[in-house]
Amino acid sequence: MSKTVPLISSGVAGPLGAIHLPRLWLKVSLEARGKLADGYPGIGKGYDMMTISALGLNADAVKKFITDSKPTYPQFEAWVKKQPGVKLDKATIYKHNAAIMGYIHDDATRKGILGANRITEEGSVNPGAVDLNNLDDWHEFHQAELK
Repeated sequence: MSKTVPLISSGVAGPLGAIHLPRLWLKVSLEARGKLADGYPGIGKGYDMMTISALGLNADAVKKFITDSKPTYPQFEAWVKKQPGVKLDKATIYKHNAAIMGYIHDDATRKGILGANRITEEGSVNPGAVDLNNLDDWHEFHQAELK
């Protein structure tokens, strides 16, 4: 069985407007089928939990729904909208999106991603974690599928 590097960026939003939510859906969907690439958690401590917490969701419920129902992304968003205590107002979405886009990796993580991609740090590389994570995903995909 092949495993897949999740290539939906954390900077992508679905119709609800919450960035990272589509990537969370993809990672949990792949994990539920045993197809998530090694090293990627279905629900990790970083952006996944930031998104779940900001929107007022329950991580166990998210995982159970996706695992049991195998929803399309629009079906997942419809389920999210029905959850008790969910917060989808514009201010919450804006604050969440700003937190995701404003996150900066520590120096060791940044240097590790750049080093794996053979990019010398010249101070011109965008330090945002979303962009660095994209670079990391592309590298992992290349190693697994294109090399």
